[in-house]
Amino acid sequence: MQNIIDRFISYIIIDTESDPKSSTTPSTLKQWDLANKLVEELKTIGMQDVTIDENAYIMATLPSNVNHDVPTIGFISHFDTTPDFTGANVNPQIIKNYNGKDIILNEEEGIILSPDLFDDLLQYKGQTLITTDGTTLLGADDKAGITEIITAMEYLINHPEIKHGKIRVGFTPDEEIGRGAHKFDVEKFGADWAYTMDGSQIGELEYENFNAAGAVIKVKGKIVHPGYAKGKMINSMYIATEFINSLPELETPEHTENYQGFFHLSSIEGKVEETILQYIIRDHDKKHFEARKEMIQNLADEINSQYEREVIVVEIKDQYYNMKEKVEPVMHIVDIAEEAMKQLGIKPLIKPIRGGTDGSQLSYMGLPCPNIFAGGHNFHGRYEYVPVESMVKATQVICKIAELTALKN
Repeated sequence: MQNIIDRFISYIIIDTESDPKSSTTPSTLKQWDLANKLVEELKTIGMQDVTIDENAYIMATLPSNVNHDVPTIGFISHFDTTPDFTGANVNPQIIKNYNGKDIILNEEEGIILSPDLFDDLLQYKGQTLITTDGTTLLGADDKAGITEIITAMEYLINHPEIKHGKIRVGFTPDEEIGRGAHKFDVEKFGADWAYTMDGSQIGELEYENFNAAGAVIKVKGKIVHPGYAKGKMINSMYIATEFINSLPELETPEHTENYQGFFHLSSIEGKVEETILQYIIRDHDKKHFEARKEMIQNLADEINSQYEREVIVVEIKDQYYNMKEKVEPVMHIVDIAEEAMKQLGIKPLIKPIRGGTDGSQLSYMGLPCPNIFAGGHNFHGRYEYVPVESMVKATQVICKIAELTALKN
């Protein structure tokens, strides 16, 4: 267990925050720091065909150790962390034999990780937790996944009695800003299918995710001196407020769960002359997804009809789609992962992802790619933590999937 702790910490102390405003790949130069370290580590443990391209996409091979034909499988994780919260100067705390009570993350600032707010903590009583110090995120999303993949590959190399086919591993930049799969070379990767190790709590196994789009709503006003504005000024912020309030009040992230979709207003920049609204649109059901995009446009058209000129311009771009459509025809790849968990005494939690994953884009690029737990909780913020035992189990799941895939029958 200590080797997993040491490996994980060596990754999370390297700042790899991505930047949505950047046009480069990777979006930040500091992602190269961990990328280059991973390349050397893959070589050190004995992986073959270790490559890193000009965009920091890493691939490596563990050759088959059986004589019969076995499908080539892959395991994929991302090494960037979200720009939602700082990942610089991560100072992890290790809580051994967690007692089920409040954990003081930062005494000086009064930051507490409490089961009163995060009741998932209680299922890890007696285990070893790695938390933040309350001032940064942890980076388990998805450095836990990378830790598990490399540790599993090292274990298989050191235990050749475990039979497996050819295994490919891939590590990507910029997943947190939606670009992790954009420049992933599926043909070069050469796997029949793969798994992203990017889920949350132990047991998660996911092959459904949101259909996703981003919408930019530009509201045009007209500025004149407020003392002489009667009949002349058009305040874009008031029109934007009308637009916001006209969307379904309860179809937002804070009011929805499970398969329920939503409209999420993620940012506003406003002045009298122009206000810009940034929305994300999410729904698991494709028809409902299309209806949500149509509702945005229809609402803009309705408001525009009240003015002599166009005051609202809508730009909607699809981001990714529900991988279910691509995975269901090859459900045996989910069945193998489920069986691997059961054989290891893990209760599979098969549920939809209320978000996206590299796997959704990769599935549409020809690489079916369900998502498996990496163990962390409360991603993207100061309350993030990961039970070490969950990382150990995820490592075992990878090895067991490889073993089950290699069975002749």
